[in-house]
Amino acid sequence: MRKQQITLNCDMGESYGPWKMGDDEKIMPLIDMANIACGFHASDPKTMADTIQLAIQHNVKIGAHPSYPDIVGFGRRSLAMSSDEITYSVIYQVGALKAMCESFHSELSYIKPHGALYNDMIKDLTIFEAVVDAVSCFNLPLMMLSMPNIQTLLDIADRYEVPILFEAFADRAYLSDGSLAPRTVAGAILDDQDVIIEQIKKIVAGGNIRTLDGQSLTIEADTICVHGDNPQALRILRATRDALGGQR
Repeated sequence: MRKQQITLNCDMGESYGPWKMGDDEKIMPLIDMANIACGFHASDPKTMADTIQLAIQHNVKIGAHPSYPDIVGFGRRSLAMSSDEITYSVIYQVGALKAMCESFHSELSYIKPHGALYNDMIKDLTIFEAVVDAVSCFNLPLMMLSMPNIQTLLDIADRYEVPILFEAFADRAYLSDGSLAPRTVAGAILDDQDVIIEQIKKIVAGGNIRTLDGQSLTIEADTICVHGDNPQALRILRATRDALGGQR
């Protein structure tokens, strides 16, 4: 087993007006890091403020969760945007959440893109650099998927002096290249608690997990994510916390 502590992060504050997503009040006490939506795929100023206060109450680190401007598609659709448009969009969103945090005498700790933007930046160097350019404005770490063969991405981050937090996923299946299996593929979203716990234990131990396409993959991560919009999120988080020895 590893010596360093593995943290738990979760996508939070994804409600919008009267429309509710997730069970933030019950989930927040179980996590270490809250990825708070910034209004472009979900959330609104009141939801952002409420979620920040909830994180402060439970001593949870706050991260910005920016996305493509796609509230209708929940940020899960790739948009044709120029590098500048992506950079300024991320700065705009993170800046809003940062200001909201400061209004409650708190601070941002990291930035984690959401949905299609998250997936696209790993596959496209131009998009990755646009995101890193934005992140560098805030002197914060960028959270991204832990996967093999990403030295080129790390070189870009180093050039902008942006530190990286590597994450793995408790409730998602992987492909052999280290990417997440698309949500449209059967079996991409894990809901069997035993399967999830086994995957978590292997990730924490630095061992190999089984990919959806039948290969073996080694993942090393600083933090493990459970999606807040997963209907089983609360149950999965409790089981995950137990699997990590109850650390918090």
